[in-house]
Amino acid sequence: MENQIFELQYAMDTFYFLVCGALVMWMAAGFAMLEAGLVRSKNTTEILTKNISLFAISCTMYLICGYAIMYDSTLFLSGITNIDSSAVLNDYAQREEGFNGGSIYSGASDFFFQVVFVATAMSIVSGAVAERMKLWAFLAFAVVMTGVIYPLEGSWTWGGQSVFGLYSLADFGFSDFAGSGIVHMAGAAAALAGVLLLGARKGKYGKNGEINAIPGANLPMATLGTFILWMGWFGFNGGSVLKLGDIDSAHSVAVVFMNTNAAAAGGLIGALLLARILFKKADLTMALNGALAGLVAITAEPSTPSPLQATLIGFVGGLIVVVSILTLDKLKLDDPVGAISVHGVVGLFGLLVVPFTNDGASFVGQIVGALTIFVWVFGASFVTWKILKAVMGIRVSDEEEYEGVDITECGMEAYPEFSSK
Repeated sequence: MENQIFELQYAMDTFYFLVCGALVMWMAAGFAMLEAGLVRSKNTTEILTKNISLFAISCTMYLICGYAIMYDSTLFLSGITNIDSSAVLNDYAQREEGFNGGSIYSGASDFFFQVVFVATAMSIVSGAVAERMKLWAFLAFAVVMTGVIYPLEGSWTWGGQSVFGLYSLADFGFSDFAGSGIVHMAGAAAALAGVLLLGARKGKYGKNGEINAIPGANLPMATLGTFILWMGWFGFNGGSVLKLGDIDSAHSVAVVFMNTNAAAAGGLIGALLLARILFKKADLTMALNGALAGLVAITAEPSTPSPLQATLIGFVGGLIVVVSILTLDKLKLDDPVGAISVHGVVGLFGLLVVPFTNDGASFVGQIVGALTIFVWVFGASFVTWKILKAVMGIRVSDEEEYEGVDITECGMEAYPEFSSK
């Protein structure tokens, strides 16, 4: 009877883990639709190619080496498909909480759940460098980012390993429940390094300091992408509870779902109101980024705030993202989709508010963790981008940018029937 109970718990927890992983995988579609909607029509095919290709590269590189680096384990690659069920149950019965990358029973499900997080981090980069980066340079960077840069950073955080043998983030009280810093700020740091070396799109900034708006081609598509991301985030945060098969875990999952949704709503409202004050209009793109900002802000700790606190955290995240997008434009950092602001600036905010609701975290730990993540990912990414720039170039020519990278990089248009002949 006891074994049957453990078997049921194992089946329920594993199924829940896999379904949440599938929801996070669905976020890849959200990023693709959001970015395709916020770029110009002449660059749509290329951004879609980037998004689906980076997902495949992320899955492959994380399987080859990323997972082993992050969790100091070769379990998945050494035959997890053939396991002893009695050993699984014995191991499962002895563990009181959570899955672990090195655990015998969770290798396959944990790999699947973790790999879609890697792809999410890489998806953040694609939007920030859109419309002027060479496709193959981007894909080459994806190999390094998902195979080495992100896994090493993940090994110091979720993997529990010391930072180059110097210090442990756990000793400082660092906490990041589902990845405001580990995933989102890391992706934004890599994007920032690329944007600095890449430069702005032609015509974005005038000689006299004026900022020229370059509107996206398909706001309905961008809105659909935001809704897909909002939905997928329930798997992102909810799956990070790591199990479902007991009362405490089930309650925690419900709280996380509730707070995740509340923060997204708060973020959208905050951004919409601030945009109305600043622009005298209801700016849809700011509202969309506000919802995403709310989601990023709550991701660091969605299990301990009250619903009202979660809404306020999201609301402030929505305010921050509007100010950040405007500030980056003034600094002439061209980010077509606002990814650096949404995932980087608000990701940092999400880390810093964790100690307000989680007594196990400390402000010092959050700052040390944030600095560790940013310095490593930004530095390693900058070096990688720099090497790629020297070896193959990272930016398309002015003529190719003018024509649109759909034709020059992919040889096809997303909307050929609407193009002028």
